[in-house]
Amino acid sequence: MKIHNEQKDFCSRLRLALQNAHYPSDSPTRFAQDFNLRFDGRAVTVHAARKWLVGEAIPTQEKLRTLSNWLGVSAVWLRYGDVNPEAGPGERPPAPEFMPETVRMMADIELLDEHHRRIAVEFIQTLLRVGARHR
Repeated sequence: MKIHNEQKDFCSRLRLALQNAHYPSDSPTRFAQDFNLRFDGRAVTVHAARKWLVGEAIPTQEKLRTLSNWLGVSAVWLRYGDVNPEAGPGERPPAPEFMPETVRMMADIELLDEHHRRIAVEFIQTLLRVGARHR
């Protein structure tokens, strides 16, 4: 029974992270397609994605990392929930809510190769520095 509860708890955290990212959780097909755009390994099936969304399965660590990067949450939080601070280093809770266009931009940046991702980050940092000087 413990595994079943862990799967349901994972499902709840995944749905919360999707909600905070303003991403619908009602289409396993779309979810699988968008996940596979971000995942370098073997593509997940719609059936596997549906199992994550309904609490019947928990993805592998490699897939959890992809989900956490995509949704802006800690992989440890996504898999295990809140970590007891007395048990060791704590993990952050789900990311604060972002505007939908910010989430889409972050997801798009993740699709870039490392060189172009670095250019995008440097460009944003430059804009922040310039903006800070004009305040």
